[in-house]
Amino acid sequence: MGLISVNVEWLFTEAGPRTADRIRAAAAAGCTAVEFWGWRDKDLDAIGAALRETGVRLLTVIVDPPSDLADRSTHERYLEGVRDSLAVAERLGSPFLVALAGQEIDGVPEPEQRAAVVDALKAASAVLETAGTAVTLLLEPLNTRVDHPGALVHSTRDGLDIVDAVGSPRLRLLLDVYHALMMGEDLAAEVGSDGALIGHVQVADLPGRHEPGTGEVDWDSVLRTVRGLGYAGPFGMEYVPTTGSAVSLDHIRDVVDRLR
Repeated sequence: MGLISVNVEWLFTEAGPRTADRIRAAAAAGCTAVEFWGWRDKDLDAIGAALRETGVRLLTVIVDPPSDLADRSTHERYLEGVRDSLAVAERLGSPFLVALAGQEIDGVPEPEQRAAVVDALKAASAVLETAGTAVTLLLEPLNTRVDHPGALVHSTRDGLDIVDAVGSPRLRLLLDVYHALMMGEDLAAEVGSDGALIGHVQVADLPGRHEPGTGEVDWDSVLRTVRGLGYAGPFGMEYVPTTGSAVSLDHIRDVVDRLR
């Protein structure tokens, strides 16, 4: 499963509440990469030991704590979180930190809010550039129709435009196909010629946000489209399984194998 990573917030929960045990269960099922969300509530020593023991790679972790970046008063605290999270990413070998723009602010013009997000991410990218790290921030747009009402950055195009405006090699887009399709997007049209700005891709079926193969999405077609945009990396599984975690990967594993 070299081209698949699994988010152990939702997958391999059968192994219990400890992230380290979920990593070991994912490794036992043949997974070679994992992802999780925030890190402040986790046993980082145990996670590091599990990663070393299994040879599994941590692919993404969220900048913790996240902030509403449209509010400039949050930026100093956010940058502290970026520095702290970068130290964790480097300690655990994660190449990516996920950046969430947060909620829109009522009564503030949208261009002003987006300018604040761009400034925050420029400063965050500068933290990584100054550190000389290989870790990259990933800006993730979130759907507002079901899961994240009020999210400021809620389309792939918005996210790409912000990444382009920041103009740093330490910032790329996290294309979560579930969020994009939930917003009714045509991926090829939204991304256009900006495929090189995509740093990582995550998937879940819809409706329901369950494993690929349970919903309405033609994953052969969608993933071929993503590959056609120039993305060659792994696909992150971020879904709520309806069956055992290992079994839930069967359909998407077959799809990804056909892309080789």
